[in-house]
Amino acid sequence: MISLEHFLVVGAILFGIGLWIALAKRNAIMILMGIEIMLNAVNLTMLAFARFVQSQTPIAGHIFVIFIITVAAAEASVALALVVSVYRARGTIAIDRIDLLRF
Repeated sequence: MISLEHFLVVGAILFGIGLWIALAKRNAIMILMGIEIMLNAVNLTMLAFARFVQSQTPIAGHIFVIFIITVAAAEASVALALVVSVYRARGTIAIDRIDLLRF
């Protein structure tokens, strides 16, 4: 039987992997992917709590997940547009090589 603890462990592992990717990588696309993995880990834990915890409003966890997915999609589209703009101006997406104060 899969319990709440199983979902929480998977969510924590996903969040840890996403955090490591976001902090360790120098590529802007990889940092964005790490942030998306962290948001998906939060979604997984919210859905797990909505499924296993008795509440007067059990649909609230699902509604929060829909809002998080919407914000994540908007964040990804804006961030990718910024990355493409920086790539066109600088010729690189390596975070340590970008100096936004000089052109």
